Amino acid sequence: MIKIAGKDTEVSRIFYGTAAEPFQSGGDGTDLIEQMVNIGVNAIDTARVYGGAEESVGRWIRIGNNRERVTLLTKGGHPDMLWRSRLREKEIRKDLKTSLDKLCTDYVDIYLLHRDDPEVPVGEIVELLNDLYKEGKIRSFGGSNWTHERIEEANRYASDHGLIPFAVSSPCFSMAVPTREPWPGCITIAGDDNEDARKWYIDNQMPVIAYSAMAAGFFSGRFKSEDYKEAKKVMSPDNYKTYVSEENMASLKVCEDIAKETGLSVSQVAFSWIYGQDMNVYAVVSTKSVERMKQNVDAILRVLGQT
Repeated sequence: MIKIAGKDTEVSRIFYGTAAEPFQSGGDGTDLIEQMVNIGVNAIDTARVYGGAEESVGRWIRIGNNRERVTLLTKGGHPDMLWRSRLREKEIRKDLKTSLDKLCTDYVDIYLLHRDDPEVPVGEIVELLNDLYKEGKIRSFGGSNWTHERIEEANRYASDHGLIPFAVSSPCFSMAVPTREPWPGCITIAGDDNEDARKWYIDNQMPVIAYSAMAAGFFSGRFKSEDYKEAKKVMSPDNYKTYVSEENMASLKVCEDIAKETGLSVSQVAFSWIYGQDMNVYAVVSTKSVERMKQNVDAILRVLGQT
């Protein structure tokens, strides 16, 4: 565990992701969250647009009076259904208020703006986030699917005006390189084309909270690197188009070979790769299996010697 700016307590290297069932439908995930926290995963990733996920997490917080046991990350400011920008003060405040109500808390530890809009002056955004911080509603903030150039611009503005800067960034990142955007407006830092972004994160050591860290199940071990037919059965059509490529199948083969040599699972090898980078990486993981999460924790221990 390590610390993130704005957080007094240590944060696990894994954020438990709630963009999955039973959370998105607002189902009862209290036992799952409890088990994940008990094995050391003390950070939760959710968002205003994840259906009923915030309400589901809020139920666990309320029932067990659990607020101080976790680092709570949520996201707002996502474009509307017609993909119109929602990064103005009224919309962000509305999203945050709804999130706080659903999560049964009066503050979130990390608040991310779910998409950027380059048409909105970055100073306007930084000023608003600082206001929310001063009001005690957020402890730290950052961007999800923001380019490193735009984050750098935001933090330059913060420095010039004596304000709090972005503390974290949440891009798409795994050993696999997406062949297209998993969802509109996604920013990935994987692959040769994004070497400059990774170098920026290395140089600045800004925490990278990587989503799609297992490439939507591509590294699940449920199909072999030469079996395109089985991959098509296992993965959803969208995820198949995004991640199944010759380049990524070659990476999967590397994981299979290392797994065979070491006795690790394919998933553990791919997960270890993420934490073997020089960046300050965390990963968002969604799973119903406590055993699989324990394997992820073990993979981190092998690389970092800490959770």
